[in-house]
Order: sequence, then C-alpha cells, then structure tokens
Amino acid sequence: MKNVVRISLVVAMSIMASACWDKQSDTDSSDLVIGAYLSLTGTETSFSSSTRKGLEMAIDQINSQGGVKGRTLKLVIKDDKGNPEVAKQVVGELADQENVVAIIGQAASQLSLAAAPIAQKKQIPMISPSSTNPRVTEAGDYIFRVCFIDPFQGYVMAQFAHNHLKVGKVAILRDRKSEYSMGLAEYFSKTFSGLGGEIVAEEEFVAGDSDFREQLSHIRSVAPAAIFIPGYYPDVALIARQIRKMGLKAHLLGGDGWDSSKLFEIAREAVNGSYFSSHFSSESSEPKVKEFVDLYRERYQERPDSFAAMAYDATHILARALAASKSTTRSEVRTQIAETKGFQGVTGTISLNSDRNAEKPAVIFKVDGPVNRFVTTIPPR
Repeated sequence: MKNVVRISLVVAMSIMASACWDKQSDTDSSDLVIGAYLSLTGTETSFSSSTRKGLEMAIDQINSQGGVKGRTLKLVIKDDKGNPEVAKQVVGELADQENVVAIIGQAASQLSLAAAPIAQKKQIPMISPSSTNPRVTEAGDYIFRVCFIDPFQGYVMAQFAHNHLKVGKVAILRDRKSEYSMGLAEYFSKTFSGLGGEIVAEEEFVAGDSDFREQLSHIRSVAPAAIFIPGYYPDVALIARQIRKMGLKAHLLGGDGWDSSKLFEIAREAVNGSYFSSHFSSESSEPKVKEFVDLYRERYQERPDSFAAMAYDATHILARALAASKSTTRSEVRTQIAETKGFQGVTGTISLNSDRNAEKPAVIFKVDGPVNRFVTTIPPR
C-alpha cells in the first residue's frame, strides 16, 4: 500500500510540475533560454565558430528590438568537443534545464545524428542550422533543420559537373567513417550516372589521414576529368595539395564541408579553380543579405560564410515560432516551428516540409584565392 501511495505522489508531483511549465504566460518577464551545442574545441572548429557568431548576432539583434513579447533571449552554449558521445551528453544536460525552450545545433551531421535522438526522447525542439544528412530529422518530430539535405546537394553537384563543366568521367574520394561524406558521395554517384556520366573510381580515406598517395595513384591511372571529394576542409586541403603535387589536372569538386576560409589557408593554390556547393552567397544583391553582410562585417571584421548565415536564420525562425506560440511549452514551440513557411531568410526563402527539412536553393562557388566566387544558383527540384 505504501508503494502505491508513493507512486501516486510521484505521479501527482510530475503532473503539477508539468502544469507549472505549461502555464507560463506571455506576461512572464523571465529570460527565454535557448541552448546550443557547438564544437568550440576539436578538429573542425571553424564551422562552430561561424555558427556561434551567427547565433550571437541574431540574438543581440532580436533583443535590441525588444526581444520576444518583451522577454529577452538568453543563449547557453555547451562544447561538444567534436565528439558524438559528448554531443549526446551536453544535449541531455540542456534538455534537463527546464527553462531551455529549444536547442540550436549542430553543423556536423555526425554530431546531430548522435544528439537528435536525445532531444527527441526528452521532447525538446532542436534546429540544426547546417547538418545535411537526411537521417538527422528522421529521429522524430521535434527535430528540424534550415538547410537543404544531401540528396539535393549531391544532385546539384552532379548536374553542375555534367551540364556546366561538361565532364563525362568522375572519380570519388570519400571519408568512409563520415556519415556526411558517404551519403553525399552516394547521392552524387546516383545522379551523375543517371545523367549518363561514368564514375571511374571510388576511393576512401579516414579523417585525419595524411597520406593519400595510394588512392590518388589509382585515380590518376583512370584519368578522370573531375574528382569529387565530399569531405570537410581540413582533409580536403591536404588531399588537394597531394593531388596537385602528383600532377593531376582534374577539376576538384565538393560540398558545403569545404565552405571555410581555412580551406585556402591550408591548401593555397592547390584548390584554386575548384567548385563546391553551399547555402549562401555574401555577394548577393538582395537588400536583406546586404544588410546582414554589412552588420556582420562591422561586428566581426570578416565576411560571413554559410554557417554563420544559417545559424542567423535558424535563430530568427525560432524567435518567430516563440512569438507565435500561445505558451512557451516545448510542445507548443515545436508546433510553431513546424509551421514555418515562406520565411524570408538571408539564405533564401525557407519552408519546412512534412519531414521538417528546408526546401531551398543551393549556390555553387569557385575558389579564387582567399575568396569564394559565386557561380550560380540551382533551385529545389
């Protein structure tokens, strides 16, 4: 009997706690806390550094305009160290803070894939600004993203290689331990082959490798017109240097994992003339983009990249959802995020589909020294 009473008391207390959370009103003057998990340390800090800048700039801008319904937004950032297990841990910690209404993160797909099931289990909305692996949002209905996904990105680069560069033979060099790299390689290969192109070699590496001569020797032997390297900038830079050192003249192609100023810093002239897909061009003449670029440059003394821009858009989408919410319950905020349609962001018009993925265009850049030059925009299929 005592056990029954004890269980009843626990259930009652849980219901009361939930009720207190659910009854937060729009007149509440407390801060609206947004959690974020980023790789502030680790091997790919460039993405998270840009993401943090975009987040902080958006929050400061929103707060300077009165916040959301008179309440100030407060950002709490945790370092996942670029480690999937740590990402799970810190997202769990953020979710367990009752005043955290939602979480923004991550850039790298493998970290989002690790953390998304935790956010879903704890039923806290999570918005990834830039994780493109399709499986991220498959974790459940509390998981969103504001970027396009790899099937589209693979399609974009395959179309560009076949129709714009007019290449017929492509080799692929992918990271076999990266969900992002393997997925993007698969989608590129399917589209390119479907267009009548030929994948003449498929080689693999692991992030952190420093010697790619064996794979590149095989690629050189089949004489491709282009090499598709769906990886992150630290590895791509080293691969590009070895490609040019070995005398390969093929076009080098990649995805949004190349989008960092660090790429040219490490690879130098080896990546000049290469092409990659991404989400945003700071060269756009759109007034909204120009305003964002000017504010960003004034604040950080540099041009914003795609990761900063997508984090900026993700924050504004969350703020709009909070403003539309009848309460700050996580379930209500989730519902309002899911209603995002026609949001005019700096990375384009964003509408979330039934799978909670963004339908939006991609842009293609050509590396030209330290500057990535806009080439073209490819709309959603």
